[in-house]
Amino acid sequence: MIEIKRSQLSDGAFNRGVFAKQPIPKGALLHAAPVLAYSNEDHEHVEKTLLADYAFAYGEDESALLLGYGMLFNHSHEPNARYEVNVENDTFDFYAYRDIKAGDEVLINYNGDVDIDDVLWFEDDSLAVPDASDE
Repeated sequence: MIEIKRSQLSDGAFNRGVFAKQPIPKGALLHAAPVLAYSNEDHEHVEKTLLADYAFAYGEDESALLLGYGMLFNHSHEPNARYEVNVENDTFDFYAYRDIKAGDEVLINYNGDVDIDDVLWFEDDSLAVPDASDE
């Protein structure tokens, strides 16, 4: 149903994304990504690594890294997929938010709900690290 391919949304070293291999109807379960949870106290260590950009909030006292394809879904403020935290099964369940055509990249809103358009860390210029050539 889904596969990993090169995404045009990023020009970085990790420009991968999740793509539909076939038409996917609205509401279909795309992927149940297993959770690797850790305490929020440990998140200070994760923040020092590349993994910080891939961590999700998981309940009040935990954060999580997602296994499977979970960390490879790219962001859009107009997503075609959504996710639900499934604490009972320790998964993040990804569903088609609307019909998805074969070949389309499957996109989620990193803000959680599909209709929240808050600025994210990688969209906020005030959080950008200055380039050495700018000094």
